[in-house]
Amino acid sequence: MPQAIPQLPGVTHRDVTVGAVRLHIAEAGSGPPIVLQHGWPQHWWVWRRLIGELAVDHRVICPDLRGFGWSDAPPGRYDKESLATDLLGVLDELGLALPGSGEQVRLVGHDWGGFVGFLACLRAPERFQSFLALSIVHPWFGTGGGIPDPRSFLRLWYQFVVGSPWGPALLRSEPTMRRVFTRAGAGVFDDETLSLYVAALAQPASAQASQSLYRTFVTAETLPILRGRYNAARLTVPTRLLVGDHDPVIRAPTLRGFEAHADDMTLAWVPDSGHWLPEQRAGRVLEELAQLP
Repeated sequence: MPQAIPQLPGVTHRDVTVGAVRLHIAEAGSGPPIVLQHGWPQHWWVWRRLIGELAVDHRVICPDLRGFGWSDAPPGRYDKESLATDLLGVLDELGLALPGSGEQVRLVGHDWGGFVGFLACLRAPERFQSFLALSIVHPWFGTGGGIPDPRSFLRLWYQFVVGSPWGPALLRSEPTMRRVFTRAGAGVFDDETLSLYVAALAQPASAQASQSLYRTFVTAETLPILRGRYNAARLTVPTRLLVGDHDPVIRAPTLRGFEAHADDMTLAWVPDSGHWLPEQRAGRVLEELAQLP
């Protein structure tokens, strides 16, 4: 278990059990529900700059993915469809947007939380009013046409490292990861935030979960997606994809091709921004949310 849960004014904490997995949730406010799902290498704290503003007139729900933050980190493959099942299970446990109720929630997802959000919206569109995806590819990233740029694989070097047999040992080395994230999050992560992320990843079970997350993606998910795993699926939830123009991994060619698979999805690039949009450009994220249903 990582260090004590950091505190924010108005935020409460509880656990729910989905299947056999205990998932931690941070909550604030009351009103129409909005779910904020983090990605790697973070946890619910990534939303700290949005929670207060959103909680003025929303019930804000921030789950920790299995393997992250203060949730359980059981062994397993950490395939993204299972993480989408967890997200839908959280809604079930909280009694939100239950099938047949006619109720819906708004959804925001960053990084892997964004990819998981896409899968949940594809599987249960009736449960989601709108979806804002941040700093992530969509499930049709292999359908844009053209020959893949070999340099795109070089930008994904960290996925192969984290998913390798040496990944957990690297993640458990707090001095090493502190240097890595200091560089990756320069000007974005303050010392408290950096310590929170590094300490959470250093837990042995969490380090193993991160390895499984990436190993599964690299070895079992990427090729089927490139071959059109989701080509028959259609996104009907109103969706906005927001990406920083200086994101070190995502490039415009990677994001082509969604138009044929989505009824109401738009893409926007955030100027002078990197990967960490909820922390670096919280104001812009709030603006985008205000424009979605």
